[in-house]
Amino acid sequence: MNRRTERETVMSYEEKGTWVYLVVAIVGSTVYLSLVLPEFLGGTPVGQIDYVPAMLWVIGGAIVASIIGRIIVEVFSPSESTRGDIRDKEIDRLGERVGSSFVVLGALGALVLAMLDADGFWIANTVYVCFVLSAIVSSITKLVAYRRGVPTW
Repeated sequence: MNRRTERETVMSYEEKGTWVYLVVAIVGSTVYLSLVLPEFLGGTPVGQIDYVPAMLWVIGGAIVASIIGRIIVEVFSPSESTRGDIRDKEIDRLGERVGSSFVVLGALGALVLAMLDADGFWIANTVYVCFVLSAIVSSITKLVAYRRGVPTW
Protein backbone atom coordinates (compact mmCIF):
# COMPACT_ATOMS: atom_id res chain seq x y z
CA MET A 1 0.00 0.00 0.00
CA ASN A 2 1.39 3.39 -0.99
CA ARG A 3 1.05 5.81 1.92
CA ARG A 4 1.44 9.51 1.41
CA THR A 5 3.52 11.47 3.82
CA GLU A 6 2.16 14.57 5.52
CA ARG A 7 4.37 16.72 3.21
CA GLU A 8 2.64 15.26 0.17
CA THR A 9 -0.91 15.82 1.41
CA VAL A 10 -0.46 19.35 2.75
CA MET A 11 0.04 21.96 0.06
CA SER A 12 2.63 24.65 0.57
CA TYR A 13 1.75 28.32 0.34
CA GLU A 14 3.49 28.45 -3.05
CA GLU A 15 1.61 25.43 -4.41
CA LYS A 16 -1.72 26.93 -3.39
CA GLY A 17 -0.75 30.15 -5.13
CA THR A 18 0.11 28.19 -8.27
CA TRP A 19 -3.38 26.63 -8.28
CA VAL A 20 -4.96 30.08 -7.94
CA TYR A 21 -2.77 31.43 -10.78
CA LEU A 22 -3.71 28.52 -13.05
CA VAL A 23 -7.45 28.88 -12.42
CA VAL A 24 -7.34 32.65 -12.92
CA ALA A 25 -5.39 32.27 -16.19
CA ILE A 26 -7.90 29.77 -17.57
CA VAL A 27 -10.99 31.66 -16.43
CA GLY A 28 -9.61 35.04 -17.51
CA SER A 29 -8.69 33.87 -20.99
CA THR A 30 -12.07 32.16 -21.34
CA VAL A 31 -13.82 35.42 -20.43
CA TYR A 32 -11.71 37.33 -22.96
CA LEU A 33 -12.44 34.80 -25.69
CA SER A 34 -16.16 34.92 -24.91
CA LEU A 35 -16.08 38.70 -25.38
CA VAL A 36 -13.97 38.92 -28.54
CA LEU A 37 -14.43 35.64 -30.40
CA PRO A 38 -18.14 36.11 -31.28
CA GLU A 39 -17.33 39.38 -33.09
CA PHE A 40 -14.42 37.77 -34.92
CA LEU A 41 -16.42 34.69 -35.89
CA GLY A 42 -19.37 36.91 -36.82
CA GLY A 43 -17.29 38.43 -39.59
CA THR A 44 -16.50 41.80 -38.00
CA PRO A 45 -13.27 43.09 -39.57
CA VAL A 46 -10.45 42.91 -37.02
CA GLY A 47 -9.86 46.64 -37.36
CA GLN A 48 -13.36 47.23 -36.00
CA ILE A 49 -13.26 44.78 -33.09
CA ASP A 50 -13.04 46.74 -29.85
CA TYR A 51 -10.69 44.29 -28.14
CA VAL A 52 -8.64 46.79 -26.10
CA PRO A 53 -11.19 47.47 -23.32
CA ALA A 54 -11.98 43.74 -23.03
CA MET A 55 -8.29 42.85 -22.80
CA LEU A 56 -7.55 45.56 -20.24
CA TRP A 57 -10.53 44.62 -18.06
CA VAL A 58 -9.63 40.94 -18.18
CA ILE A 59 -5.97 41.61 -17.31
CA GLY A 60 -6.98 43.94 -14.46
CA GLY A 61 -9.64 41.50 -13.31
CA ALA A 62 -7.11 38.66 -13.33
CA ILE A 63 -4.77 40.62 -11.08
CA VAL A 64 -7.57 41.39 -8.63
CA ALA A 65 -8.92 37.81 -8.82
CA SER A 66 -5.46 36.40 -8.08
CA ILE A 67 -5.11 38.55 -4.99
CA ILE A 68 -8.60 37.75 -3.74
CA GLY A 69 -8.22 34.06 -4.62
CA ARG A 70 -4.99 33.83 -2.69
CA ILE A 71 -6.61 35.47 0.34
CA ILE A 72 -9.65 33.17 0.17
CA VAL A 73 -7.47 30.07 -0.08
CA GLU A 74 -5.45 31.14 2.97
CA VAL A 75 -8.60 31.89 4.97
CA PHE A 76 -10.07 28.44 4.35
CA SER A 77 -6.79 26.51 4.29
CA PRO A 78 -4.11 28.43 6.16
CA SER A 79 -0.49 27.61 5.44
CA GLU A 80 1.97 27.00 8.23
CA SER A 81 4.35 29.47 6.62
CA THR A 82 4.40 31.84 3.66
CA ARG A 83 8.14 31.35 3.23
CA GLY A 84 9.11 28.95 0.50
CA ASP A 85 11.76 26.32 1.04
CA ILE A 86 14.48 25.21 -1.38
CA ARG A 87 12.07 22.79 -3.06
CA ASP A 88 9.58 25.61 -3.72
CA LYS A 89 12.36 27.71 -5.22
CA GLU A 90 13.55 24.90 -7.48
CA ILE A 91 10.02 24.19 -8.64
CA ASP A 92 9.36 27.88 -9.28
CA ARG A 93 12.58 28.18 -11.27
CA LEU A 94 11.67 25.15 -13.39
CA GLY A 95 8.13 26.36 -14.06
CA GLU A 96 9.21 29.88 -14.93
CA ARG A 97 11.92 28.58 -17.26
CA VAL A 98 9.37 26.45 -19.12
CA GLY A 99 6.72 29.20 -19.19
CA SER A 100 9.08 31.96 -20.32
CA SER A 101 9.60 30.21 -23.65
CA PHE A 102 6.03 31.17 -24.55
CA VAL A 103 6.68 34.80 -23.68
CA VAL A 104 9.68 34.74 -26.03
CA LEU A 105 7.58 33.11 -28.76
CA GLY A 106 4.92 35.77 -28.29
CA ALA A 107 7.46 38.56 -28.56
CA LEU A 108 8.95 37.04 -31.70
CA GLY A 109 5.50 36.51 -33.18
CA ALA A 110 4.50 40.10 -32.43
CA LEU A 111 7.77 41.35 -33.92
CA VAL A 112 7.17 39.42 -37.13
CA LEU A 113 3.57 40.63 -37.30
CA ALA A 114 4.70 44.24 -36.79
CA MET A 115 7.28 43.84 -39.58
CA LEU A 116 4.49 42.57 -41.82
CA ASP A 117 2.34 45.61 -40.89
CA ALA A 118 -0.34 43.38 -39.40
CA ASP A 119 -3.28 44.99 -37.64
CA GLY A 120 -2.76 45.80 -33.96
CA PHE A 121 -5.46 43.24 -33.15
CA TRP A 122 -3.22 40.39 -34.29
CA ILE A 123 -0.12 41.75 -32.57
CA ALA A 124 -1.85 42.34 -29.23
CA ASN A 125 -3.66 39.02 -29.29
CA THR A 126 -0.48 37.12 -30.18
CA VAL A 127 1.23 38.60 -27.12
CA TYR A 128 -1.85 37.98 -24.94
CA VAL A 129 -2.26 34.35 -26.01
CA CYS A 130 1.41 33.67 -25.35
CA PHE A 131 1.21 35.26 -21.90
CA VAL A 132 -1.79 33.04 -21.13
CA LEU A 133 0.00 29.95 -22.47
CA SER A 134 3.02 30.87 -20.38
CA ALA A 135 0.89 31.13 -17.24
CA ILE A 136 -0.89 27.84 -17.91
CA VAL A 137 2.17 25.82 -18.93
CA SER A 138 4.35 27.18 -16.12
CA SER A 139 1.60 26.44 -13.57
CA ILE A 140 1.08 22.91 -14.83
CA THR A 141 4.83 22.32 -14.83
CA LYS A 142 5.06 23.49 -11.22
CA LEU A 143 2.09 21.41 -10.10
CA VAL A 144 3.51 18.29 -11.74
CA ALA A 145 6.86 18.98 -10.05
CA TYR A 146 5.11 19.32 -6.68
CA ARG A 147 3.62 15.85 -7.15
CA ARG A 148 6.47 14.03 -8.91
CA GLY A 149 9.52 16.02 -7.89
CA VAL A 150 11.94 18.19 -9.83
CA PRO A 151 13.56 16.29 -12.70
CA THR A 152 17.32 15.77 -12.39
CA TRP A 153 18.36 15.97 -16.04
